[in-house]
Amino acid sequence: MNSIINQTYINTWLYTTIVMVVLMILIGGITRLTDSGLSMVEWRPIWGFLPPITDEEWKRVFSLYMSSPEYIFKNQGMTIIEFKKIFFWEYFHRLWGRLIGIVFIIPLIIFYFFNKIPNSILLKLLTILFLGSLQAIIGWWMVKSGLVNDPTVSQYRLAVHLSNALLILFLLIWTLLEFKNGHSKIKLDYSFIIFCFLFTTIIAGAFVAGMDAGLMYNEYPLMGYSFIPENYGENGFLDPFENPASAQFHHRHIALFTTICVLIYCYRNYTQSSDRIVKKYSLFMSAIVCFQFFLGIFTLINMVPIYLGALHQTGAVILFIFLTIIMHRLNIIRIN
Repeated sequence: MNSIINQTYINTWLYTTIVMVVLMILIGGITRLTDSGLSMVEWRPIWGFLPPITDEEWKRVFSLYMSSPEYIFKNQGMTIIEFKKIFFWEYFHRLWGRLIGIVFIIPLIIFYFFNKIPNSILLKLLTILFLGSLQAIIGWWMVKSGLVNDPTVSQYRLAVHLSNALLILFLLIWTLLEFKNGHSKIKLDYSFIIFCFLFTTIIAGAFVAGMDAGLMYNEYPLMGYSFIPENYGENGFLDPFENPASAQFHHRHIALFTTICVLIYCYRNYTQSSDRIVKKYSLFMSAIVCFQFFLGIFTLINMVPIYLGALHQTGAVILFIFLTIIMHRLNIIRIN
């Protein structure tokens, strides 16, 4: 009975953390879409838990913002009321990160102290703890890139920030599945190739977001008057990462390629696998990937409104979760 209770507690803890990380990625996307990420120009790891409360504190943080490149070059004349709106999302993003840390670390210490964590998942949990701590540092490193001269967050640092978030989410899901369903291995098989395609597509989207590339060439399938944008390749070797037009072009076609590969993968799983869960999740995933692809087009032609951009990012995360679950499940079946 005690083992069942312990398992329930650990399951609930991991499920809660996973949900919070998914919401964190969504909140981060909204923060980016609302241009709120540079509203907090100082990093206060401890006292930053509390928002400005008094008028004096609001004036202090606003005066700091007024000396930042974003205010000087983009938001000159912004009122403190307008500032509070963008401040909210960045503050909420950082607050939610701190809450995830509390929700993850305190139960981890308690479970470890009472020897309730199996050795099979302990290393993964410690790795997640390390990556979560690193994520806070990466987040500030990313914000700092827009506080120097150019009021734009580095697309490279944004991509690193999102990559680490996805890695944390992957390890959380994998650890939960290991705890519930047994050991599974990551193999260099067809599932892993599809996983790499999906991961690459999402990170390509981060470069699009980082350069606001979705606000140009708002038609599909053409980009302007041709299939390939006229300024494609003008930045040489770094063109895919520093040319907004090229970043959008690559994201479009990597996404199309990934969608086709995912549909083939899901069809293969549905027709060849004897596992009902794999069949069910593959069916769901095939529907979601089609919706996600057409949602991406709809988001683009509407010039990336906040609600569509957030929904598009959510769809990518859902696909990522489904694929992780299927990959784990298939490898268990092969082992057994």
